[in-house]
Amino acid sequence: MNKKHLWGILIVLMISALVLYTDLKSTPVDQIAKAAQGMNWWAFAGIFLLMLLSYVFEAGILATLAKRKNEPKRSKWSFFRIPIIQALFNAITPLSTGGQPSQLAAMVQMGIEGGRATSLLLMKFIIYQVIVFLAYIVTIVFGFHMVATKFAGLAIFIVIGLLLHVCSTLFLLAIMFAYNWTKKATNWLMNLLARFINAEKVEKWRQATMEKIETFYAESQKLKHEKKKLILATLLTILQLLCFYSIPFMVLVSLNVHASWFAVTQMNIMIIMFMAIIPIPGASGGAEYSFQTLFSTFVASSGSLVLGMFLWRFATYFFGMILGIFGWIFKPEKIKSAEDN
Repeated sequence: MNKKHLWGILIVLMISALVLYTDLKSTPVDQIAKAAQGMNWWAFAGIFLLMLLSYVFEAGILATLAKRKNEPKRSKWSFFRIPIIQALFNAITPLSTGGQPSQLAAMVQMGIEGGRATSLLLMKFIIYQVIVFLAYIVTIVFGFHMVATKFAGLAIFIVIGLLLHVCSTLFLLAIMFAYNWTKKATNWLMNLLARFINAEKVEKWRQATMEKIETFYAESQKLKHEKKKLILATLLTILQLLCFYSIPFMVLVSLNVHASWFAVTQMNIMIIMFMAIIPIPGASGGAEYSFQTLFSTFVASSGSLVLGMFLWRFATYFFGMILGIFGWIFKPEKIKSAEDN
């Protein structure tokens, strides 16, 4: 980690401290303490178990995609540290831009050649994007009316987050199933931009975009030919997301709040859509605000709402940061593949 990453951690801690101060100022501490006294501690443990399982399933996806004949056996820790390192760098960089490079670095450290590591991460990304896209669409269809009715201001930002994700996923699917058309459309768009923007800059964008299109297309073709890996990795991705999306419901259970798992999970997915457009490390401030705004539907007590928000934020954000620091410090043995030697 460099100075920029340390600044990211400091910004996150400062904003989180400000949110905590604001909440404690408006909500008496005795109300929060009262909410904590009646907590279901089994459900409390379940919050962190779900987060750990989410990381385990993500590690399983990478282990599945990396498996091939004559591949040397690597430790479970070497795969588990990849998602927790990603969690750390997602948390401390704007718009989670540090997550992918940190995963690549972690895979190189365990002995996987850089080009192959990039290929594996792209395969994982393709599967993840498609599953998340389907989750977002289901959420909007069944749950958006509730948000639009009660929280019109927040609904606008949720729609923006959804549109950004839909555009990126449709572009990805276009590369997979309409490769030639996508290249022609990209060239047309770049030619249009060249009329209004510096031509040299546009040409750099064109080259970078075309390289990514070629890479994504090559990886999508590999996935099509490895159906068993594709099916298993897809199932593990669904389990990963189910665990992660279910954490707010478990938070409410720990606070003895009765609510529908489906309704709570829909709200959580919409919070994640909103967080996607906040250009601050970890979406700090916006994440806490959106959680309290949306989950006030389920929680009547202000003390329980504030406590629930901090439980959710710690489990899904700071817990991953802490694990990620340990993951970055304790490096696995570097075992190169036979083909790379």
